[in-house]
Amino acid sequence: MRIPAIDLRHQRVVRLRQGDYAQQTVFTDEPQAWVDRFGRDGAKHLHLVDLDAARDGHSTQRELIRDLVYRFPGHVQVGGGIRSEADIELLLAIGASRIVIGSLAIKDPERVSRWGERYGFDRIVIALDTRRDEQNVWRLPVHGWTEDSGFRLSERFADLLGAGFRDFLCTDIDRDGMMAGPNVALYQTLSRVETRARLIASGGISSLDDLRALKTSGVVGCVIGRALLEGKFSLQDALEC
Repeated sequence: MRIPAIDLRHQRVVRLRQGDYAQQTVFTDEPQAWVDRFGRDGAKHLHLVDLDAARDGHSTQRELIRDLVYRFPGHVQVGGGIRSEADIELLLAIGASRIVIGSLAIKDPERVSRWGERYGFDRIVIALDTRRDEQNVWRLPVHGWTEDSGFRLSERFADLLGAGFRDFLCTDIDRDGMMAGPNVALYQTLSRVETRARLIASGGISSLDDLRALKTSGVVGCVIGRALLEGKFSLQDALEC
């Protein structure tokens, strides 16, 4: 899967560098145009992130997200600030195919596991947003990558797999928005540790060569953001790669 991504902040399409809200690039205040374009170019999946909700815990963009989900001809997964069952029910009601849960899955995996049992584990994607610390340990920041959760990637990955989740969106934060290439080694390690997981790569993709490199990493797909917005390559080329 090649999944184009749209990050939304204040109703605009933006990209952050390494998750830093102070390092924001605004691409357009008309996200509908990008959604239409991705649909015309053949995308079957779309990744939407509500950055306002991810940071502040509440969203003022639900109506916009509903419009974008309705416009897109394929499957849409939506993430950012999912903190309650009401959030899940609302997003599913407006047509989201899958819900991406990050911070809460790291901090309260038992609650999120109950949601998996109720709504279906296949309807929830766990976001493993990770950064290596000074001891070379992969950690899991939360709340828009602004706080340290205190948990290691390896332990929460194992916990959530054991609970029944299989779909994981893994982002190397230090590569996100940096156009420095994906962390193939990280994905290879995770896929070797647990073959049951269906990993989606995110962060750093800047060229078609990066997409080719991911073919050996064990992932089932990848999310592409800044590279498409900046025209480094077309979605059609990515889908054919």
